[in-house]
Amino acid sequence: MIIGILGGSFNPVHIGHLMLASYLQQFCGFDEVWLNLSPLNPLKSNPEELIPDVQRLAMLDLAIGDTKGLKVCDIELSMPKPSYTINTLRYLEKRYPRHQFKLIIGSDNWKIFDHWKDSEAILSDFGVVIYPRPGYPVGTVYDDGVDVVNAPTADISSTFIRKALSRGKDMNYFLPAGVYDYIKKNELYGTKH
Repeated sequence: MIIGILGGSFNPVHIGHLMLASYLQQFCGFDEVWLNLSPLNPLKSNPEELIPDVQRLAMLDLAIGDTKGLKVCDIELSMPKPSYTINTLRYLEKRYPRHQFKLIIGSDNWKIFDHWKDSEAILSDFGVVIYPRPGYPVGTVYDDGVDVVNAPTADISSTFIRKALSRGKDMNYFLPAGVYDYIKKNELYGTKH
């Protein structure tokens, strides 16, 4: 099976994440896309904005449910921190030797991909699929092991949703079923019951 690994802090998971994962799984040759929860991204600037892993994982589980072709991957929660993508991919490769893993990243991350630990090994051993992010044109890519897909984009981010929630805005249509209720029930991101 060909598995796409879509990593993120999912703080919180939103409809843009699910739309992208579903599109990639259905139209880009993946048997499954695994949404890989990252506990701490070494390149993120504000780790204090992260709510606990267990809550972000619960929201991912709510969002995915039993959707065919999409799965939640929590492997990095039990790995040493900070989590490096190359280590995650190597671990998955050992644990699931019959699967072929490919990394999925946005065009914003492609711009800084050479800063990632062992980025050349990721390209040569696993391959990378790049999807567009608003404001980050991909341009022409000649690297072996890189595919560019023209996935639909939603110009929303977890940062936007966190800010809107903290200001009391209704984010029901921006979040997967059950996630908004979970956020309100647990008074996350500055929401009140």
